[in-house]
Amino acid sequence: MIGIIGKKIGMTSIYDSKGQKKACTVIQGGPCVVTQLKTRSTDGYQAIQLSYDDKKEKNTTKSLIGHFAKAATTPKHKQAEFRCEDEALLQQITLGQVIRIEDVFAEGEFIDVVGTSKGKGFQGVVKRHGFSGVGGRSHGQHNRERAPGSVGAASFPSRVFKGMRMAGRTGGDRVKVANLQVIKVLPEKDLIVLHGAVPGANNGYVILEK
Repeated sequence: MIGIIGKKIGMTSIYDSKGQKKACTVIQGGPCVVTQLKTRSTDGYQAIQLSYDDKKEKNTTKSLIGHFAKAATTPKHKQAEFRCEDEALLQQITLGQVIRIEDVFAEGEFIDVVGTSKGKGFQGVVKRHGFSGVGGRSHGQHNRERAPGSVGAASFPSRVFKGMRMAGRTGGDRVKVANLQVIKVLPEKDLIVLHGAVPGANNGYVILEK
């Protein structure tokens, strides 16, 4: 397998063998169920669909209930696809197979984590884009410390160009953090400890990839 779905538990700190303190994120990774196998002949590409976190059947559509029934499993909250170009690996995976954290990751290796960043609502340019503001309060200027400054040109082109960095909604985006080291894998609790921060709030879904 090349990845797994998990849920961010929170952050903690761990001392390594040299006595240095490392900030770490604890993630509950799986167990996930293989709910679909996509092949080039039927779908045009090869992928493995994993599903995670039990969901009540009354809150699931009938089409999804039938989808999960094919894999002989209960409805799940989160599904994710992992592209797989390895024919041999794809043949080893079966529908309904349970994938656990220790089957995918080992201590010491580096992985990527995908999550949804925390939503921060409508924010100004200083917080959203790191602007410095127009300046101080000298020469009759006041209340301009966090202002965006000029956003347009003169009579030509008489408009604001697309992509201009301005105030707006911030956060709630898909974010990938690369090369986080696996500090510990706790298979008895389905936990994995990563060195560094992971995007999103606690109890948010994350995707762990090799």
